[in-house]
Amino acid sequence: MKIGLQMYTLRDETAKDMRGTLRKVAAMGYEGVEFAGYGDVPAEEMRDLLKELNLEAFGSHVGLANLENKLEEEIAYLKTIGATYVVCPWIPPDKVSEGESFWRALIDQFNGLGERLKQEGLQFAYHNHDFEFALKIDGEFVFDAMYTKVPADLLKVEMDIGWVQYSNQDPLAYIAKYAGRLPLLHLKDFRKGEAGAQIDTVELGRGDLALNDIIAAAGKANVEWIVVEQDTCANPPLESVQTSMDWLKTNGHKA
Repeated sequence: MKIGLQMYTLRDETAKDMRGTLRKVAAMGYEGVEFAGYGDVPAEEMRDLLKELNLEAFGSHVGLANLENKLEEEIAYLKTIGATYVVCPWIPPDKVSEGESFWRALIDQFNGLGERLKQEGLQFAYHNHDFEFALKIDGEFVFDAMYTKVPADLLKVEMDIGWVQYSNQDPLAYIAKYAGRLPLLHLKDFRKGEAGAQIDTVELGRGDLALNDIIAAAGKANVEWIVVEQDTCANPPLESVQTSMDWLKTNGHKA
């Protein structure tokens, strides 16, 4: 498995200097990046910079609004930089609050998006939080229903394992359940807070997840990319992603 970084973790840094931040990420030993915006860097320049840094742009988080309104622009950019995965990263709370009718319509929409991206040689995927485990459709959590109702070739799983555990689900069972359909695993550690408290994301190895067991399960499930992501950082974000890489190296997950 390769080790990547979700660039959302460094959003404050990339807002100031996308190019310089990518250089620092490459120097830490990350093999690839998953974008969450491109910092106004033209696609051809981004392609050349990534090649220079030996960083693979394996995918990008593309918000629902852009998937609906700027899909062709996103496709062009991602094909230029050589990305594979186009990931819907989040659903706005006002949409989630609409309940089952919204999710049924969205799942239908995902079929069409997956087909369009497949035509362009790209792969659609979905990244979860906790709200996909708060509602059931036809007896299944929304998380599972979308994968039941959209064919595997049109929608892959980008499982955020921190949010799975935060939602009181079994991370190892969920990884095994989606073996073969789970190319991207977000490795997110967190500390348990008081009941109902917001997730407190921390550097790898500093939280409550059994990370070595999770990584072993990911290997058995044919995960392609382990993706480091920290929603919020108490320490400077660049320091945090370095700490997480150091943990991966110390625990034998990075050459």
